[in-house]
Amino acid sequence: MSVAPAEVDMPRSADHTVPDKPWVTIVWNDPINLMPYVTYVFEHVFGYPKAKAERLMLEVHHKGKAVVAAGAREAMEHNVEVLHGYGLWATVRQDR
Repeated sequence: MSVAPAEVDMPRSADHTVPDKPWVTIVWNDPINLMPYVTYVFEHVFGYPKAKAERLMLEVHHKGKAVVAAGAREAMEHNVEVLHGYGLWATVRQDR
């Protein structure tokens, strides 16, 4: 008589899919850029209305960071490059 193992490795089928998580652009607080400038960059780069740009800027200022965009990895990497060109500290990561 044989005993079944406590854990069984189940083969993964080809149709087993993992949901694709979006990528995000994160802007971090820094001691250099002034708040009106960060608001301007959000308006200019992302086309956000002034109220949304200010809300995101305040989130960066008070919480230390803010997710300013979400989407495909390549687009988020492009956002980071553009934001770096404006002197902002930005990174990209896959959303959790």
